[in-house]
Amino acid sequence: MRDKLLAYLFMIIAVPIAGELKFYPLDGDIRVSLGTPLFFFILLWSRKIYSPIAGLLTGTAVVLFRICLYEFQADSLQLLDPFYLYYPVFFYYSIYALLFYAFKINTFHDSPFIIGLLGVVIEVISSLVEITCRSFTSNIPITLSTLMVVGGIAIIRSFFVLGFFNIFIIRETKLAEEQHKRLNEQILLIISNLYVEMVQLKKSMKNAEELTSVCYGLYRDLKELGSNDHAQTALKIAGQMHEIKKDNQRIYAGLTKLMIKENLSDFMAIEEIIEVIVRSNKNYGDILGKSIDYQVNISGDHPYYRTIILFSLINNLVSNAVEAIFNKGLIELTVKRIDEMAIIIVNDNGSGISEKNKRFIFEPGFTTKFDQTGMASNGIGLSYIKNVIENIGGRLNLLDTAETNKTSFEIQLPVTSLTERG
Repeated sequence: MRDKLLAYLFMIIAVPIAGELKFYPLDGDIRVSLGTPLFFFILLWSRKIYSPIAGLLTGTAVVLFRICLYEFQADSLQLLDPFYLYYPVFFYYSIYALLFYAFKINTFHDSPFIIGLLGVVIEVISSLVEITCRSFTSNIPITLSTLMVVGGIAIIRSFFVLGFFNIFIIRETKLAEEQHKRLNEQILLIISNLYVEMVQLKKSMKNAEELTSVCYGLYRDLKELGSNDHAQTALKIAGQMHEIKKDNQRIYAGLTKLMIKENLSDFMAIEEIIEVIVRSNKNYGDILGKSIDYQVNISGDHPYYRTIILFSLINNLVSNAVEAIFNKGLIELTVKRIDEMAIIIVNDNGSGISEKNKRFIFEPGFTTKFDQTGMASNGIGLSYIKNVIENIGGRLNLLDTAETNKTSFEIQLPVTSLTERG
């Protein structure tokens, strides 16, 4: 309601003022001003106002504004003369807004040419109504020349407003598309991270099921040996592991529904996937106060790849590289295809990995990352990625580099595993 009232208020203030910016093409008989273009533009732009009411309010405001200007310039107070002079304007704006509503102009935003034509028709009819009302007091005849001038002015003003309006619409559309793109990138980042977690969760469910079976077997063996207390303990552990498995299943089902619900592209070009990864990690680096350059090299013939799985794998390695760089550095992303294998190499010139740590980096729990309080990371990121890659028939390798402060990870994935559906 507040926005609607502000729109009406702006209209009844702006249009009368714009109406004073005018010229008279036919010796003062026909008045051409910026009031109509502004009124037409506001009707097109604002979806919150009711055009017939807007016409009544604007017509009244314009008449009162012009009467006030007339009285301000006159030597003595006169009401009838300015009223008879300006009252036809009320009918002009009222008819204009009524026809705008009757023709449902705002339903043709996808057809700008139709809006322009209808705008011309509306202005011609409204002008003729105004001229007719004015002829009652000034005896001005409606000639063919008058009609031609009114039509010409209507064409110029309507299509001028339409062009100006389309500039705003295009800009608004681009902003909306950019916002939608950023939102999709954020969702993709979240969903891809969830994908990796789901793989590990699925592995945990399998482990819980195996442990449940082992504990139950231990319970039966202990019971046969007469160790009832220990047998009950083993049974209790088996029951708890079974509950853990059930809880994991519920979480897994919920995450699966969430991923299916989000309307993301299942397949994207590798260039688009890398572009999103670079942009998101640039933002991540900015948050960490780091200045990081990115170098991308994509070669070979690549089909559209499964978005979430590939994004999650590459993004995890790139975010690790961002964290490994101290203040300023370079991250290189190389993507190529060799026969039926997609090769992705993530290279950074960060802190590097020492020789003694290289054989442990894929072990769950191993980490070289510590936060500001000295607490260690959980060290499960690389083991997650390795597990995901191996589950789809690929390999994750740490490449040997000549420079000690350089780290290179190579992902090898079968193209079929990245392109198959389902």
